[in-house]
Amino acid sequence: MPPGQSEIFRDKPELIIGILNELSSSAQVKRLAGKPGLAIVELAGRDSVAAALAAVEQNGLDTLLPTYVYTGSEHGPFSWVEKALGRLRSRLPAGVEILEPYVMGSPGFWRALNGGLLGELNRRYGLSPACVGCHLYLHAARVPLARFLGAGGKGAPIISGERESHDDKLKLNQVAPALDAYAGLCAEFGVELMLPIRRVSQGARIEEILGLAWPEGDEQLGCVLSGNYRGCGGEVAYEPAALQAFLSEFALPLTRRILVEYLAGRMPKHMDLANKLMRGLTGSTRG
Repeated sequence: MPPGQSEIFRDKPELIIGILNELSSSAQVKRLAGKPGLAIVELAGRDSVAAALAAVEQNGLDTLLPTYVYTGSEHGPFSWVEKALGRLRSRLPAGVEILEPYVMGSPGFWRALNGGLLGELNRRYGLSPACVGCHLYLHAARVPLARFLGAGGKGAPIISGERESHDDKLKLNQVAPALDAYAGLCAEFGVELMLPIRRVSQGARIEEILGLAWPEGDEQLGCVLSGNYRGCGGEVAYEPAALQAFLSEFALPLTRRILVEYLAGRMPKHMDLANKLMRGLTGSTRG
């Protein structure tokens, strides 16, 4: 990783616009903007590395820009992100260029979707939506970068390691309606969210793609909110209509408004936008 990336992860500044300002003066990025075969990689744990390898094979990609987007609830050594990057580099086919990574994010954006109104959201929708909102944030935070690197009204694609099933276990933030919502939101802004391992259920198949043993959840950053939607026995029970309502009424409209601000070169007033949206919903009836 370039010097300073671990410090950015540690300090978690408001950096979505900052990254765009930095890129605008980068000779490397100017060379790559609009380049066919370029994609942004969501760098996290083993699934993200497997997804990048699968996307290269399936789509003929030849240039990858790894990115790590920080949240408000993760923990663990940043060296695991660096190790994931090293594993990706070591497994890429000859001729595929991997660029220096960017660490980026927005605590304000994350809070507006996931923390600032959590009590209101729990009361309104009857489910714990933080993980769904967090994954929506992780994808949306890369959209301005994708747009910057694209051409002809389209952004560079984003490769994600989301999977609908993990050895037959569900994650609320990766059920089909949630993945469809993430991809649909990106598409509204001209960005393809590639999900090359979406239908891969078995962890053994992920390790086949990787060409190495890497147990799920090992050597990747953790989250203090992980699995908060599960029952004490590990079960996932939710009302699909409630999840859809959370996405359609709050999460997607808020994310759209925030992205419009970013793409106009303005720093969004994240919580003001969230509060205004929630005030409009308060007192209304679901459905």
